Amino acid sequence: MRLDKFVCKSTSLSRTNARDVISQGQLSVNKQVITDPAFQVHENNTVMYQQGRLTARPSRYFMLHKPLDTLSSNVDGRYPSVLRLIDVPQRDDLHIVGRLDADTSGLLLLTDDGRWSFDIIRPLRHCNKTYHVSLRSPITEDAILKLTHGVQLQNESQLTRPATVEVLTPKQVLFTITEGKYHQVKRMFAAVGNRVNGLHRVAIGSLQLDVDVAQWRELTHSEIHALAQPSPN
Repeated sequence: MRLDKFVCKSTSLSRTNARDVISQGQLSVNKQVITDPAFQVHENNTVMYQQGRLTARPSRYFMLHKPLDTLSSNVDGRYPSVLRLIDVPQRDDLHIVGRLDADTSGLLLLTDDGRWSFDIIRPLRHCNKTYHVSLRSPITEDAILKLTHGVQLQNESQLTRPATVEVLTPKQVLFTITEGKYHQVKRMFAAVGNRVNGLHRVAIGSLQLDVDVAQWRELTHSEIHALAQPSPN
């Protein structure tokens, strides 16, 4: 963990203030003064500040039901950041695990545990992500066959990994992928001659979205552990 992040997790200092006290030489790691905010510290290191040893608070893990017209970002832009919806101390220390576009709603994960989020989103993990997709045109058997075998996306060298398609109505499907390419769901349906009119993420791995729009909750210990486990595929 970066030293500035460790300081934020063990004091009330903001990231900016943490960097200031580090650069001023007010912290030591294993009795050595460190002035680099990016210095990596580990669980067994002794970090001292103002004659006291710092102990990081437990990491936090949240589920959020992202509304439309919000940004999967820590700062506002054209639309407000989803962090505005979460009322917890030092929420700016949280980061988003697997972003959604402004015009996409549904399940977001937020945490301040970088190792946990990396384990979920790393490409070799192949973590399932399931979306409710509204289509412009009825889905065809040929399109389903192509999607479940993998399609060629523009500017990609390889086919996508096979997807799972569950038809709800001719224009409504549950669509599960195990990758996280840029605009992947929209691009996959475009590749089979259709268009996504609405996109809503309902699950990541075994975790199902179960809170109302714009609401959030903490994950349970079992949910945290399950999401970090290797994928069976």
